[in-house]
Amino acid sequence: MLLSVRAVEKSFETTDGPQPVLRDVSFDLTAGRTLALTGESGSGKSTLLHLVAGLDIPDSGTILVEGQDIAAMGDGARAAMRRDTVGLVFQQFNLIPSLNVADNLTFHARLAGRDPGNIFALAERLGLGDHLHRFPEQLSGGQQQRVAIGRTLAARPRLVLADEPTGNLDEATGDAMMALMRDMAVETGAGFLMVTHSERLAAMLDDRLHLRAGRIT
Repeated sequence: MLLSVRAVEKSFETTDGPQPVLRDVSFDLTAGRTLALTGESGSGKSTLLHLVAGLDIPDSGTILVEGQDIAAMGDGARAAMRRDTVGLVFQQFNLIPSLNVADNLTFHARLAGRDPGNIFALAERLGLGDHLHRFPEQLSGGQQQRVAIGRTLAARPRLVLADEPTGNLDEATGDAMMALMRDMAVETGAGFLMVTHSERLAAMLDDRLHLRAGRIT
């Protein structure tokens, strides 16, 4: 099992005391499968994604990535997991401004010690074939988001986590990038977990989970 989430609970401290965000959440994701996580704003979707990424740890329950318990890892081990095993795509681009598109695309792959493959072919699939020598400040927001998506895919992670990855793109481009992420995950045998508000995008994936008030319904 690539990802196993069991009885996960998470609360955050407020002035009124602990505020539960996730309640008894359990699900599995196998390699080569794609899963959409839907729900209203505040339902806990992004919190759950951050826990799976090891950016935070649950109050109780277990999250296993390739059999490794995230909560039992130290900060260094979780960072290594994000470098070597898990790829993240968020709405914030987090591109390196001093690197051009080609170097941004290859950055994570080289950090993980992997051959990024044919970057020109990937750039073509991203609609960025003519922009490899440009820098982030010379790109539109939508183009920067496509670079961020490509950077994650070039590293060929075992698990791709995406939080509203097409939120900065128009509908047609968003659909194309969604199809690219789905297809490349399947091609490489990776798992793909995406948070989205879009029923249309959710329908493009194999399976769907819906969160309501921190619970899977």
